[in-house]
Amino acid sequence: MNVNGTALSTGEVQLGVVHAPATAGEDGELSFTVATAGGQPVAKYEEAHGKQLHLIVVRADGAHFRHRHPVLDPETGVWTIPWTWAAAGTYRVFADLTPAGGESVTLSRTVEVAGDYQPQVAEPIAASVVDGYQVTLEGTLAAGAGTLLTARVTRDGQPVTDLEPYLGSFGHLVALRQGDLAYLHIHALDDGKPGPEIRFHAEAPTTGRYLLYLDFQAAGVVRTAAFVLDAA
Repeated sequence: MNVNGTALSTGEVQLGVVHAPATAGEDGELSFTVATAGGQPVAKYEEAHGKQLHLIVVRADGAHFRHRHPVLDPETGVWTIPWTWAAAGTYRVFADLTPAGGESVTLSRTVEVAGDYQPQVAEPIAASVVDGYQVTLEGTLAAGAGTLLTARVTRDGQPVTDLEPYLGSFGHLVALRQGDLAYLHIHALDDGKPGPEIRFHAEAPTTGRYLLYLDFQAAGVVRTAAFVLDAA
């Protein structure tokens, strides 16, 4: 499980300034470009998991996670998506992408959103409820060693067996290391079964606390379950 996303440039490509609404609750657009080392906008990308670019946005304390897919203007190289900040604070914006003919990279920038910032404390939790779906995450993280994480989805006490494919699998998991928000991108070990269990292979690079976000789709809606695990 690779760790990246702590820098805005790899030396070959770089994430430009992120333009977005200045305050929470203000409707607008979030936009940015990805450019070569020479400053030319990148206009061609390889698809990964059905998309040319995965946009991950989360506040520094792990709250207000969003996984979205902006639209590219191939003429200008500008990525754009409608955007409203839910709350004030310091946010990390990740762009997970593969330039055409290049390597997969994750770049990031920090965005400040004005307003009353009330950070949350992330304590270990392995169960989440979202829109009536109960999701538990079984397994542990171990520094430098591969482990199996299993998400189990139920509703009203019954196993959910009609999960729908999302980004090529029945679950999509992102992990961020608390503190520097190093980005760890994990995908499901696909067994072809639409629930109730979704399995992932995970390897934490260091000890510490990790914020995990599981995207899954049911009844045509993508939902996100959040967890916090410690790696020993």
